[in-house]
Amino acid sequence: MAARSTTENHRIPNIPESMFYIPDFISHEEEATLLSALPSNRWIQLQHRRLQTHPSPLSKTNTLLEAPLPRWLVEPIISKFKSLGLFSDSPHQAPNHVLINEYKPLEGIMPHEDGAAYYPIVATVSLSSTLCLDIYEKAQGEDMAQASIGSSPKWRVLQEPRSLLVTTGAAYTNTLHGISEIETDENLGPDTVANWTLLGDSKAFADNGGKNTRSTRVSLTYRNVLKVSKAGARILGRPRG
Repeated sequence: MAARSTTENHRIPNIPESMFYIPDFISHEEEATLLSALPSNRWIQLQHRRLQTHPSPLSKTNTLLEAPLPRWLVEPIISKFKSLGLFSDSPHQAPNHVLINEYKPLEGIMPHEDGAAYYPIVATVSLSSTLCLDIYEKAQGEDMAQASIGSSPKWRVLQEPRSLLVTTGAAYTNTLHGISEIETDENLGPDTVANWTLLGDSKAFADNGGKNTRSTRVSLTYRNVLKVSKAGARILGRPRG
């Protein structure tokens, strides 16, 4: 990731390098515009959440059909990424794939890693609600499916609405991340939340007894897929929206 000096003040301490948290990355108006732009016919319902994939899902060989992202996913977010130097070192110099997840209270996702299909940087913009992302340390050679069974997360990262979380370096390769299927995040404070000093409004959680009651959250996860097939330009055509 380039422009390190620009983001250095947002580095989350203690987590393996490098994870960064920027509150208020987008405005309230930009958040509302993004939420209103979500196409209702693109949702795929899974057991514990629903998701959209833009411009398309990856193939079985982890290949992306080449196609532009919808305009509403490009501006203003990707221009903001460029101002921070994000993705400038990646093969395509910009994200080419966005996964959109919707989490209602009591919904989550098992600990997992983003894997080798992507250049090792992921940037997630959170919308609508706050929740804790659980981070697990992955032992070398450890089976991912067994990594967190019976264990507690080593770190917790609180993701506020309109915030940006960037994961790269050892934080990308040596950790797993997941979201607990709970309704309320509890015991929130400077000793339990890794990015507490970087939050936009830590006082709100402190004043609420260290609790956060979740509502529906939408996350936009931007990544750079390494393998791209030019056949997609013919199949998927021009950008939508």
